Parts: sequence; structure tokens; C-alpha cells
Amino acid sequence: MSYIVDFKNVSTIGLESSPVAEALAGLRANEARYFMNKYKHEFTVAPASESQETLDYVNRILNDERGLEFSAKPLQTSRLQVENINWAFVFYEDGLAINVLYTIDDPKKRAVGFKLSEGMEVPKELAEKKFKFARQKSKLAGTIRGSFFVIKGEY
Repeated sequence: MSYIVDFKNVSTIGLESSPVAEALAGLRANEARYFMNKYKHEFTVAPASESQETLDYVNRILNDERGLEFSAKPLQTSRLQVENINWAFVFYEDGLAINVLYTIDDPKKRAVGFKLSEGMEVPKELAEKKFKFARQKSKLAGTIRGSFFVIKGEY
């Protein structure tokens, strides 16, 4: 069952099994606030068990572009289009959030972003690839660490 993320009253709905559920809920709410403020779009998530197509899409890009496969359990996903951008999100049990930004008409603006919830260690899959993480402060999520890579292929 899908769930509209409320960024004013942050909830751990669907994230309860995460050891960093509160921080991950804040990270998810931070994304919801971004979409509401920038696009006036409600951010809706679905259980990963009900959104295999989104998981397959994100996993294909991660594997094809960088040979990445994450061992953490995916808890929720989101897939949406605003303006000319297709977005896909996966929120993992260990506190990792991945987003794919894929512009329909501009191949120069396509990327995969990684965000780590406060208190989460860098996953070994990313540490092995030597990703560098920048810090960002968020009222909803505390300190978010983020990194990204540019997508070169067509998906």
C-alpha cells in the first residue's frame, strides 16, 4: 500500500525494521519537502515488495554503470515524473537512500545520488568504489552525507 510522506509530522511508517528508522524517516521527509517546495508534488512511497519494477530499474542502472549491488534490504521505493525528469528512489533498511534523476530530453543531466542517514556508516559497496561524501545539514534529517555519479548509458 502506498503512503504519502508527511514532512511536517515525520513518521517511521514502513521503516520500522531499520536500526536507524528515525534518521531514515527524516531523510525520506527531507525528500518529500524538496518535492513539495520545488514542484508542488506530493512524495509517495510504496513497499519495496510491491514495486519490483522500480527496484529492477534502479538495480540495472547501478549494476550497468558501476557494478554495484547492495546487500541491504530495500524497504520502500518511489517513482515519479515531474516536468521533464523521471525520478526513482529506494530506501534501504541500513539507512541508505538512492535516487535516480533521469531527464527525458537532456542526457547531460542524469545521475544517481546516494544519501546516508545520520548515524549510518558508508556501505562497504560504496567504500570499495571510493565514493566521497559531502555533508549537508537538514532540520528533518540531521546531518545527511551524500554522493553521486553521472549516468552515461540510456535507460
